[in-house]
Amino acid sequence: MNTRLFVLCVAFLSTVPFHARDKTDILIMQNGDRMTCEVKGLDAGVLYVSFDYIDGTASVDWSKVARLESTQLFVVKTEGGAVYTGTLQTPEAGAERPMRIQVVEQEKRDTLDRSQVVQMIATSERFWQRFNGEVSFGVIYSKGNQSTQYSLGSQTAYVRERWAAAAGFNSNLSSSTGTNASTRNSLNLSARHLLGSNNWFYAGLANFLQSSEQGIALQKTIGGGVGRYLKNTNRGSIAVLGGAAWQNTDYKQSGLAVTNQNVATGVLYAEAQLFRFSKTHLDVTAALLPAFSDPGRVRFSTNASYYVKIISNLKWNASFYGNWDNRPPPGFSGSDYGTSSGLSWTFGLK
Repeated sequence: MNTRLFVLCVAFLSTVPFHARDKTDILIMQNGDRMTCEVKGLDAGVLYVSFDYIDGTASVDWSKVARLESTQLFVVKTEGGAVYTGTLQTPEAGAERPMRIQVVEQEKRDTLDRSQVVQMIATSERFWQRFNGEVSFGVIYSKGNQSTQYSLGSQTAYVRERWAAAAGFNSNLSSSTGTNASTRNSLNLSARHLLGSNNWFYAGLANFLQSSEQGIALQKTIGGGVGRYLKNTNRGSIAVLGGAAWQNTDYKQSGLAVTNQNVATGVLYAEAQLFRFSKTHLDVTAALLPAFSDPGRVRFSTNASYYVKIISNLKWNASFYGNWDNRPPPGFSGSDYGTSSGLSWTFGLK
């Protein structure tokens, strides 16, 4: 219980804004509207900005922007996989010419078409000003059978020019009168670095899983590989990765000794994100782990989350998780899956 309280406190504290800066950026729309604001970033075809006179973060259609000026430092990523760091300017262009963005770093200027730019993330020379993420929570209670279900999730990302690191924690608990509580806790860590060839990257992955349904006291998976972005636009992102991993699992049943297994596996990993302006967002990840040291054994896991914006940084989400093992130890379950829903609060970019 103390551990859960600690996680809740950390999740709450992580929602506190790390910094605020002067709102001196210039945004001009195609219809001529001119606004002074703070540009927070671009993601999924949405430019996120904040104003002195509006509470929260506003969402602007990136395709309707005519000019953008900011002295803030940004990491800018293109559809082709190129990455730039610098401040933002918009060079003069004729009425019939598409908008272009200049990324300025000291004396260097890189000019990009607006349609090429798929992500802009505000960054800083200060470590704590480079994080983005979200915290989500959901709870269901029924008096009839004293049933309680809760879900807690937290995601955060640290982005630099050619590499990024991310961490995600998810916890689910279900209990009711006359039955043992069912718990599942998962911590995912990852880091990736873009290669010289556009949209190729190498990555390291680590996962720590506890599942009472499968009798898993602790499962540690550490691996890595090489991947590629198959699609990277303002409407969606799809990436795949292939590699290898080592997996150590402690199985525990009531009254029995701990069973420990070590398995060398391959890794086939895929992730997809689909967007619809700032209203909806779908995230799906899946990992297939065929065992090298135990031929014929295969593990599969997946997570899917669907987000609907309510207002400002607040969203409603529905999630699904699943873990399957086609050859668990005798007496242990080979599957664990479930759904949850709740509210999410984003911080940083959005």
